[in-house]
Amino acid sequence: MDAALTPPTAAPAFDPKMQLVLVEDDPGDATLVRDMLDEVEPDLSVHWVRSIGEAVDVLSPDTRCVLLDLVLPDASGFDGLERVLAAAPRAAVIVLTGFSDSAKGSEAVSRGAQDYLNKSQVDPELLGRAVRYAIERRAAQDTARELAQAEARAAENTRLERGLLPTPLLHDGSVEVLQSYRPGRDRALLGGDFYDIVQCEDGSLFAMIGDVSGHGPDEAALGVCLRVAWRTLVLAGTDEDRILPLTAEVLIHERSAEEVFATACMVCITPDRRSARVYLAGHPAPVPLGGAPVELPVGAPLGVLEGEHWTPGDLALDPGWRLMLFTDGLIEGLTGSDGERLGVEGLKTLLADARAGERPPAEWLTALLDRVRELNRGALADDLAVLVLSECADDGAPQGAP
Repeated sequence: MDAALTPPTAAPAFDPKMQLVLVEDDPGDATLVRDMLDEVEPDLSVHWVRSIGEAVDVLSPDTRCVLLDLVLPDASGFDGLERVLAAAPRAAVIVLTGFSDSAKGSEAVSRGAQDYLNKSQVDPELLGRAVRYAIERRAAQDTARELAQAEARAAENTRLERGLLPTPLLHDGSVEVLQSYRPGRDRALLGGDFYDIVQCEDGSLFAMIGDVSGHGPDEAALGVCLRVAWRTLVLAGTDEDRILPLTAEVLIHERSAEEVFATACMVCITPDRRSARVYLAGHPAPVPLGGAPVELPVGAPLGVLEGEHWTPGDLALDPGWRLMLFTDGLIEGLTGSDGERLGVEGLKTLLADARAGERPPAEWLTALLDRVRELNRGALADDLAVLVLSECADDGAPQGAP
């Protein structure tokens, strides 16, 4: 008998990615299989074990192929196949049967095996071809499954994006809205950043931006829920002082855990577009572009204090004003030196350097986000959302735009 097939007392090290594991308790059949594979696949490493128990010890998620005898001392029926598939979920399993077990071979394929071979009818060409095809079929199945999962994630992203990135509800061209959302790195789903813009029948304009703590589908779904609740409250004509408290109640009832909270910034612009009231719930204040910064009162985030109410701050708006609302993902990136964060002051410096109050919003906003990413030396760790509101001239163009 081939010495290479002698079951060792301790399993030697091997590369599971390039190995075929043969589970066969009959030494004669094991030698025959090895000799046939040597003839057609000389580079294939064959590791022989006598039982399912021994197989489980050497199998891994990276094992490429398993030749499995259905009749073993420690497995009955399809128990052995199930244990092999559990130990090596990506392996192509080929079942070896006797003449009287062909029906079982067909059933084994329905239970997850790639193929079955009758021992009395196998030859080197058939065995080599079966191994190659089984491995390729298994790889194709894995690829198809991964593609289906990627498509499902993309569809889920689209549904979340539709909720998180709404179409502004505007009735006239008095204000231009520019919006941008960039997910953080390694994010399969959009995060919990959300925003919305609604113009009421009396001409007043409401804008809101927020950030649910944490990342992932639960936070994204909660962000959508809060945005829809906020829009509904605005459209229903709810007193503006009651909007954030009621939104906080929605968060408390919808969140998955008590520690989940959300920060928010709400801006209420008067119909004449000359003043605004700003409500801050643990969120960065909006930045006037080209105007002087204003100190605004900041309350607790939504969902932290029960019964919380937020005191607004007043903001005067000069002709041709521009106002930027953003989530903290924009200012938490690094500055490229000593691990220092960009922060609000660093953001204001970038805005001044970009002449943000003078250039068209779409032009400088893209440049700003690219610069923030460049300073961070790569994709930002957190999601970021940005809203830029600009007063438009009578012709509908942002005032001051060339």
